[in-house]
Amino acid sequence: MKNKKPNFPENFYWGTATSAYQVEGGINNDWSIQGGKYDAGQACDHYYRYEKDFDLAKKMNNNAHRFSIEWARIEPEEGKFDQKEIKHYKKVLQALRDRGLEPFVTIWHWTLPDWLAKRGGLTNKDFSRYFKRYSEKIAEEYKDLVKFWIVLNEPMVPAGHSYISGEFPPFKKMSIRKFFKAFFNLVKAHKSAYRAIHKLRTDSKVSISQMTSYFEPAHKWCLVEILFSKFACLFQNDYFYFLIKDYVDFIGFSYYHHYRVIWYPPFCKNLNKKRTDMGWEIYPKGIYYILKHLSKYKKPIYITENGLADAKDNRRKKFIVQHLKWVSRAINEGVDVRGYFHWSLIDNFEWAHGFKPRFGLIKIDYKNNLKRIPRPSSKIYAKICKNNYL
Repeated sequence: MKNKKPNFPENFYWGTATSAYQVEGGINNDWSIQGGKYDAGQACDHYYRYEKDFDLAKKMNNNAHRFSIEWARIEPEEGKFDQKEIKHYKKVLQALRDRGLEPFVTIWHWTLPDWLAKRGGLTNKDFSRYFKRYSEKIAEEYKDLVKFWIVLNEPMVPAGHSYISGEFPPFKKMSIRKFFKAFFNLVKAHKSAYRAIHKLRTDSKVSISQMTSYFEPAHKWCLVEILFSKFACLFQNDYFYFLIKDYVDFIGFSYYHHYRVIWYPPFCKNLNKKRTDMGWEIYPKGIYYILKHLSKYKKPIYITENGLADAKDNRRKKFIVQHLKWVSRAINEGVDVRGYFHWSLIDNFEWAHGFKPRFGLIKIDYKNNLKRIPRPSSKIYAKICKNNYL
């Protein structure tokens, strides 16, 4: 990186990201009906406080924001759309526009309406048809307010956690057949949504956000570890994109994980010099390798999620700066990166882990009326966004 200033392109999108179930509160879906630790309850009350939260994003000099629309709100009963909720999200979109924040809208961020979950959810043979109807509806309603659409968020994750690890509803373990049924249903769903959105607005930019990880062999000379690494990269990072490559206008990805692959169980042995509150290794250079890898698709790239759980906020500032330095290096080497969205704007409900992990640039004081408190790291991010420079 010698003699190369870490600048970013003109009109670069700087933002943060959230998802409906993790922040809004008051949602009835396939997670909430489980009760206990799976019920987000009031969450962060973002449903009613979104304008104040967007003001905080604006104060961080953001010019974009990624959020999701909750399917269970829009279509609480099959084929019946809730006009009140449709109007609500229209207000949310307008609030972003009023603040100069470009909306990046996620159509599906893992949760399902209760009626669909009871019919088999992702494995239902008509899932893609149901999804097309839902995506057509919101694309029609919001076509004048939205240009960037992220149809699916990290589709490999819910498929895997629902039908392999059993951590997510419907909690099926090692059901390989159902995993692949869900996987290919999501492929079909994305393609149908892509066509529907472009039919309504030809200049729409449509893609997914793919969970990507950097895999490398622990020993560069070990052929087995090299092959394991390549296979893991192909399956997790590339396979879904390969199947939808003609149905994406840009590449969206999230980066959280690095895996140092070994040939014997447990097949991963990271050095773990620095870790997040979730125990995940902090490995900034991995984002550079992923960007170089994804540049083969020859499409604009948006980093749709990157962040860490850090309740004390003593690692987040360095985390942001170091990751962005590697992003800048990739840009200097010709990779077409056009945006970065830090996860997350505010602390949120972290799925099966509950409210303990703290990912937010803005702290939520759960014991004091959900008060919003900007963390020191938010000032660093605000400065970078303002100057477009590290």
